[in-house]
Amino acid sequence: MQCRAMGKSGFKVSILGFGCMRLPTLGAHDKIDEEKAIPMVRSAIDRGVNYLDTAYPYHGGNSERVVGKIVKDGYRARVAVATKMPCWKIAAHEDFDRIFEEQRERLGIEAIDFYLLHGLSAEGWKNMKAHGAIRWLERRAAAGHIRHFGFSFHDRLPALKQIIDDYGGWTFCQLQYNYLNEHVQAGREGVEYAAAKGLAVIVMEPLLGGLLGAPPEPVKAIFDAAPGRPSPASVALRWLWDQPAVTTVLSGMGAMAQVDENIAAADTATAGCLTDAERDLVGRVLAWYKARNPVPCTTCGYCRPCPQGVAIPENFMLYNDMNSIQRQENMFRSLYAALPLEERAESCTACRECEERCPQEIKISEWMPRVHEALRRQPAKT
Repeated sequence: MQCRAMGKSGFKVSILGFGCMRLPTLGAHDKIDEEKAIPMVRSAIDRGVNYLDTAYPYHGGNSERVVGKIVKDGYRARVAVATKMPCWKIAAHEDFDRIFEEQRERLGIEAIDFYLLHGLSAEGWKNMKAHGAIRWLERRAAAGHIRHFGFSFHDRLPALKQIIDDYGGWTFCQLQYNYLNEHVQAGREGVEYAAAKGLAVIVMEPLLGGLLGAPPEPVKAIFDAAPGRPSPASVALRWLWDQPAVTTVLSGMGAMAQVDENIAAADTATAGCLTDAERDLVGRVLAWYKARNPVPCTTCGYCRPCPQGVAIPENFMLYNDMNSIQRQENMFRSLYAALPLEERAESCTACRECEERCPQEIKISEWMPRVHEALRRQPAKT
């Protein structure tokens, strides 16, 4: 497994990190299938992955608990654990300690190797400064409870620059970045700016919620027609590892086959590894997606819970798939009709609570009526 320097931490991190947001489940999102998840993640560690990323809300809070189980039996010494402070839950300075102690109890570890302020934006950063987040992080680091700290980010480039420039003690940052989002949020310029400032850059959503790894059939056909029939996931990951500003890439692997494929890709990837043929392939795939995928939803789940119960990511997936996968429209309308009424787009009341949390800045309240109109059952022609 290739490794790169984790900023100024002194830690050499594997270029593939394990994102623990999409572990295998027993139906419900908060019910992790531990019999599959624990051996799967340990297998990745056995093959060189040495960075596990979780967060307070992942899998309804159960991701941290399962990560705590994964690192038992000698695995704690072989892997760095990262988790995140849910900044949106901070209303007073004392909330930091309350939540952090809950996280340490869930994980069952004394010190967290890499700790992040979760999902910072310009507004969120103002709130964190007002509540003394940096003072709290430095105090916990001095006590030995946090080894290195940074932040994850969902906003535009100016906000990223401000957060980095406001404080010189960051070790790393976590940014959404992939070839379909090269200029979304902070984009390539943000990745390179952070690296130039000495921060390690952790990439999240490298496969855009799995879309770039398991593409629709017309895109898969583009890959199948390319010399050597490269896998879509490996090309997307190599596009990132090709860039020296990228430190490690988090993949939310939910099946052993994904672990095998991603580790095989990581074993041979270095900065500058992308070939001219792969660059051309990415360009052709980009052109196809940009022409057909109307809503930039990554199914990250930050919009949950909806006060009305609307299943926002599921509605967007059906709508995007109907537009880009080009299967029979009646199939998607049937899937939409099968959703409980409260989960369908038609139940949106445009309260806009979800829009405040959406990393992609999607105007969800404006899209929901359009999604419903497209997916509702059409009246029979007379």
